[in-house]
Amino acid sequence: MIRVGLVGFGMGGRVFHAPLLSSVEGLELSAVVERSTDNAAERYPGITTYRSLDAMLADPSLGLFVVTTPSGTHFDVARQILEAGKSVVVDKPTAVTSAEVAQLIELAAAHGTHIVPFHNRRWDSDFRTIQKLLRQGSLGRLVHFESVFDRWRPVHTGRLWKEDPAQGGGALLDLGPHLADQALTLFGKPEAVSAEVTRERDGEGSIDAFTLCLRYPRLSVTLASNCLAALARPRFHLRGTKGNYWKWGVDLQEAALNKVSRIEDPHWGQEPTANWGTLCVDVDGGMVTHPVEPILGDYRLYYAAVRDALLGKVPAPVNGLDAWRVSRLLEWAMESSDKRREIPCDWSLEPRPDPK
Repeated sequence: MIRVGLVGFGMGGRVFHAPLLSSVEGLELSAVVERSTDNAAERYPGITTYRSLDAMLADPSLGLFVVTTPSGTHFDVARQILEAGKSVVVDKPTAVTSAEVAQLIELAAAHGTHIVPFHNRRWDSDFRTIQKLLRQGSLGRLVHFESVFDRWRPVHTGRLWKEDPAQGGGALLDLGPHLADQALTLFGKPEAVSAEVTRERDGEGSIDAFTLCLRYPRLSVTLASNCLAALARPRFHLRGTKGNYWKWGVDLQEAALNKVSRIEDPHWGQEPTANWGTLCVDVDGGMVTHPVEPILGDYRLYYAAVRDALLGKVPAPVNGLDAWRVSRLLEWAMESSDKRREIPCDWSLEPRPDPK
């Protein structure tokens, strides 16, 4: 049994990490850092509440730490944990800059520990289904891939750090890591990126909209998000030489996790047929359209893989280099938007991969 300490119990800790950690065999949610409240103890009786990270780091029984504090604090918190010789899961973004991610990779290597970015949307139902379609060649040669997070949020959340870029606020660092990691997972490293990164809502505040165009040989990839989409575009749209695939709506796990303290539903991650994506392909010169039964989404698979990595059975499901590539790509996107031109992606300065 690996005892886990959760650093922070805001939305990320309460909605994502605590229910998942409580639902994976071999992991035990044992402790939490809450500065002044006892919300975790009320939801998870028996959990130990610490008032500081230092106090939690002094607990020798903890084998894994999970960082789910505001984005701008991720680097400092993860750094302290790694320097203490502990393995750590870090919610996205792993750090605000790629240079900070590189430092965390070096620390993990020096201490022989794991840094595992929480890129959980690799385990979304729609993304796993798209991976299957591409493996099967259902669309022929893919020529365009579009991945979008559209929302209707004309007023900001009220959390001040969310509106401060220096603290990791803004859509590019909030939703951009999800979209960028999925694209990198599917297609590898692009040759170049062009982007528009802006604020569309009224008033002062952080970035709330972006469109990134990634250039690959014979393939274009568009990643986009905004907060003023009353009628959302498809979550995914794929075009290939044999046909197209559309998928509307987002994975249902986040909404479901917001209602539970642990997962007990035997049908977890199953989408209703009304939410299934649509495949339209050319069959002998005629177009045939049909729904595609999705693969189950299951974020528990992420933490099961983290558990097995800590036990030395498998590599980590996501590693620090993955987070560095995401961060560097988003920095190039910001540079492209500022300079109004395409930026070549120079991957030659990648940090060395995590040792495990």
